[in-house]
Amino acid sequence: MKKFEKKPLYRKVNTRTHGVHHCHGGDYRESRRKDTAFGMRKGVRRGLDYTPLFKFLLSKVGNEWDVVFSEAASRLDKKEPIYWLVSLEVDSAQDYVRLGESSYYNGLYVDELGILKVTNPEVNESTLRPFCKCCTHTFNGIVFEQEYVE
Repeated sequence: MKKFEKKPLYRKVNTRTHGVHHCHGGDYRESRRKDTAFGMRKGVRRGLDYTPLFKFLLSKVGNEWDVVFSEAASRLDKKEPIYWLVSLEVDSAQDYVRLGESSYYNGLYVDELGILKVTNPEVNESTLRPFCKCCTHTFNGIVFEQEYVE
């Protein structure tokens, strides 16, 4: 990385830890003896964590969308994760977004003036309930206050 280059808004997840599964394996091992024309799939990217992107987007609420988008896109490997949180239309925006098993984030949208905004500022870690009792659930990186109820 160059001296003045900003860090990417994603990071590699540790895919070698015992018991941590990131949708890997099975691509090549099931087919290698059946057809030798197909090898391992080139370009399959696994084990990426976009938490830095989500924190970046949340920190830019109230700013002009075009500026936020251009900076985020320049620091990513692909643009799709931006739209996991951000909706370009207020009608399709969600109050919160669940990413992974236990991570929740504010839903964001771009208003008619091109400003990035939170869909429902009333939603926070004290208003949401955990999905299950085995995981630690977080909202924007803060652990849920409410207990799991069956």
